[in-house]
Amino acid sequence: MKRVLAGLFILLLSAALGYLLRVAGQIQKQSAKDEAQPADVILVLGAAEYSGRPSPVLQARLNHALLLYLKGLAPYMLTTGGSGGDLTHTEGEVGRAYLSRHGVPSEAILVEPQGSTTAQSVDAAAEIMHRMNLQSCIVVSDGYHIYRVKRLLEAHNIRVYGSPRPESGERQPGRFSWIYFRQAIGYVLWRLGINL
Repeated sequence: MKRVLAGLFILLLSAALGYLLRVAGQIQKQSAKDEAQPADVILVLGAAEYSGRPSPVLQARLNHALLLYLKGLAPYMLTTGGSGGDLTHTEGEVGRAYLSRHGVPSEAILVEPQGSTTAQSVDAAAEIMHRMNLQSCIVVSDGYHIYRVKRLLEAHNIRVYGSPRPESGERQPGRFSWIYFRQAIGYVLWRLGINL
């Protein structure tokens, strides 16, 4: 009986690992696609900020979103992200200030300043979009992040187009494989009702 249970456990574990690897492959494939096209809003996922200044990652996301906005792909921009431990600034507010300094009119910038996780930020952003009757968005983030964010927004009945920020520097193959796998775990947990 113990052998049967051990065999069943190994079979289930292999199936789960296979599924995660398949999802990680889909995430990697999505990470290289730029689907930018006209939409109601450009949604910029938050990243670290340093005392009111965007981190290099956040700045790269904001710059990419700004380029899409200047091309006329959407009339609004929506920045997201909470405080992350900073008592005076949020990622969303830092994003708004950055875009404003770069010529985006304040009435065109929406902010979600509360989310401390991707799922919280996406849920709050979807609520803002529904309130304003915005039905489609271009998501700007790092490539590995877009697959899961698209699925989270699609669950709110929003049409989503991914547009990853340009990568900088050399890729570290092992690190990127782990990032895709980690995002696959986050996606599967979300499908099981556990939001991270």
